[in-house]
Amino acid sequence: MTGPAPDGHAAFAAYLAIRHRLPPAPPGAGFGRAADLGAIAAPFDVILFDAYGVLNVGETPILGAARRIAELRESGKRVMVVSNSAGYPKRAMMRRFESLGFDFAPDEVVTSREALFTRLGYAPPRLWGVMLGPGHGLREFEGIDAHMLLDDAAAYDRAEGFLLVGADGWTDRRQRLLAASLRARPRPVLVGNPDLVAPREGGLTLEPGHFAHALADDGLCRPEFCGKPFRTIFDLALARLDPAPDPARVLMVGDTLHTDILGARAMGFATALVTDHGPLAGADVVAAIDAAGIMPDFVIPHI
Repeated sequence: MTGPAPDGHAAFAAYLAIRHRLPPAPPGAGFGRAADLGAIAAPFDVILFDAYGVLNVGETPILGAARRIAELRESGKRVMVVSNSAGYPKRAMMRRFESLGFDFAPDEVVTSREALFTRLGYAPPRLWGVMLGPGHGLREFEGIDAHMLLDDAAAYDRAEGFLLVGADGWTDRRQRLLAASLRARPRPVLVGNPDLVAPREGGLTLEPGHFAHALADDGLCRPEFCGKPFRTIFDLALARLDPAPDPARVLMVGDTLHTDILGARAMGFATALVTDHGPLAGADVVAAIDAAGIMPDFVIPHI
């Protein structure tokens, strides 16, 4: 289960297989092609960016991305990052962007981790077992009753619900422990990162969404997702804009049809699909769009 991550073709097939759990979105009539984001940005007041595959690949910035952000600011555009990167505390994520050459302010970065905390704000108090990498531990989770899910079966059975936040360090054994615990006693499962995969320097890595859908495929839970393509994260972004923009003048730029493009279309935003990096790199993009039934407004190689 946690073995080698899929290549782009396998990842795309996996997204097709879980389409029934994702939001509906209006169909599109067709898309335009452009050399880059600069050629299509003029009609939009707000431009939302995915991070992985659009601004960076793992710990490596994509060439020209920081310069494009600066140009958009100079032309009067409001720019924001809307990312399913849930495994890092916000402060660590801001340091990371700075190290990659980006100058985003904290209120310009909206993450599915923040969407998860919003959801927990109106969830009944319970003891949560948390899937999360060891790097930062439970930093920012101090306000809830929570413990890490490691290799102790009792920790899974004690939990009154599960938060799937970051998959670094997650193993086959831990997935089996989680599945067995849910099989014995069903409990809520909230997913802080709905992505199936993420592009990093060594290729695609499996993300919490992959493990959540595996549990759902086995009939062990009905996961609740707190990131793209679901609307909570987009609502958080819009709440930081004053005045609220006309949705038709918001452009979402992303590399994944089933998260970035689908979620933005469901919100009424315009969309631009980036193809040089991420799961569609090297793929037949027209065939992918046809297979997914998710139509971007634009296709661009990079920003």
